Amino acid sequence: MSQTFQAKIYVTLRPSVLDPAGTAVQAGLQHMGYHNVDQVRIGKYVELTLTAPDETQAHNQLDQICDQLLANPVIENYRIELNPVLA
Repeated sequence: MSQTFQAKIYVTLRPSVLDPAGTAVQAGLQHMGYHNVDQVRIGKYVELTLTAPDETQAHNQLDQICDQLLANPVIENYRIELNPVLA
């Protein structure tokens, strides 16, 4: 029997990759007077539901989805939060 899971996926640039969008936001914040804000990084957030036989298989499928579509594994990291959906 399959379960339904809700996944929250956070995709961020690797620390070694320059983030021009983050730099632009940081400069804008500095210009607005927020001089205490440093190291702004911009990322993506994806939320989805899926069905799978168990949590391990759901996580494995999400890893494939992230590697193939949601993240560029060369320059981005991702983190998955997976929770069962209770009926």
